[in-house]
Amino acid sequence: MNLGIYYFTFITATLLGAGCSAQQSTEDLRPATNERPPDMSEAVLGAGCFWCLEAAYEEIDGVHEAISGYAGGSEAAPTYNKVSKGQTTHAEVIKVVYNPDVVTYRELIDFFWSTHDASRSDGVWPDFGPQYRSILLYKNDAENKVIQASRTAHEANTGQLIATEIKALDIFYPAENYHQNYADKNPNDRYVRGILEPKMKKLGLDK
Repeated sequence: MNLGIYYFTFITATLLGAGCSAQQSTEDLRPATNERPPDMSEAVLGAGCFWCLEAAYEEIDGVHEAISGYAGGSEAAPTYNKVSKGQTTHAEVIKVVYNPDVVTYRELIDFFWSTHDASRSDGVWPDFGPQYRSILLYKNDAENKVIQASRTAHEANTGQLIATEIKALDIFYPAENYHQNYADKNPNDRYVRGILEPKMKKLGLDK
């Protein structure tokens, strides 16, 4: 291994701790509702730590809110403690609640590819493991067709083969309350300052 890369990786891990890991050690209460407002649609997707993805999507015009949660696995009622340790088959994801008259599902999926390296199947830097995998979950055939078309276009534009898992959504589980709007509530968190803020700037989004 290149010693420069090793040193950088070691220092980064030391400064940021265990990656996308909240300070709280106890499981908080979950959001009171899993229902969307009238006239809104939903999209469920994951690309590494849900704090980063939530913050990015909430900056898009037409997005009402982004809710951090878990999906893509088979276990019922997953918790952060189990998901973050890789003890379930779920991934960290977000549910994007959006106004389809302002932003389309295709636009949300096209933006998805810009948020991470979708050619990797082992997670999104600096968080690796199946719980941080790139994943798109569709609710019907129409959404699946949009995803496939967007993926094909992105592969053609970049020359990269997409490794993102694409599958039908079974159920979305909202994450514990302390994960919702984590960046806004914890602006001095080391992960927020060291990983999330630079990513937002790279995407051209203010945070």
